[in-house]
Amino acid sequence: MPPARRTYGRQVFINCPFDAAYQAMFDAIVFSVFRCGYLPRCSKEVLDSGDIRLDKIVRLVGDCRLAIHDISRTEPNKEGLPRFNMPLELGLFLGAKRFGDKGQQQKRCLILDREPYRYQQFISDLSGLDVEAHGADPERAVTVIRNWLSFKGSVLLSGTILWREYQEFQEHLPEICDKFHLLPAELTFKDTVTAIEYWLSATEESVRQGSLK
Repeated sequence: MPPARRTYGRQVFINCPFDAAYQAMFDAIVFSVFRCGYLPRCSKEVLDSGDIRLDKIVRLVGDCRLAIHDISRTEPNKEGLPRFNMPLELGLFLGAKRFGDKGQQQKRCLILDREPYRYQQFISDLSGLDVEAHGADPERAVTVIRNWLSFKGSVLLSGTILWREYQEFQEHLPEICDKFHLLPAELTFKDTVTAIEYWLSATEESVRQGSLK
């Protein structure tokens, strides 16, 4: 599979929680997007202390025709307050689609939550939009994302096969990290994308050669 092109139509903005509890879901989302031929983008890709976070988010929203927004994290923190970053970034994306130029008006997004219709209890304004439930299950999220990315009529591998490939990638990740002198627990977003691209390239080469390298 050729590398995903860095074009407006092929870039996918990923708006989701960035913590240890969500890491398994995040990794599965990134792999699925890349394996389906698209380029995953998120605010973690650039570490610049001089860059205002909101400005960075706005640039990403402008760069990406597609976006995945997971609004499932609504639990209050130890101070009793919820996190509103994901709904805010979803709002920026929908605003760009509604009020932007012709290119921005072509935006499409996938909104995820844990359970069907749960979002109506905390963002009732989303009523009427198609919000998909992943059940806090990365395998289910992989299939939902695959089905959403097949909107152009391109033939993508099925969700079951995509999940199987993701599991194979996870099994080989320690070896890939060794090759690049990385530690699996310390991978940055860029490291993860590099590892995915390397594994896909090596796997396809092995298939062409008729043997595993």
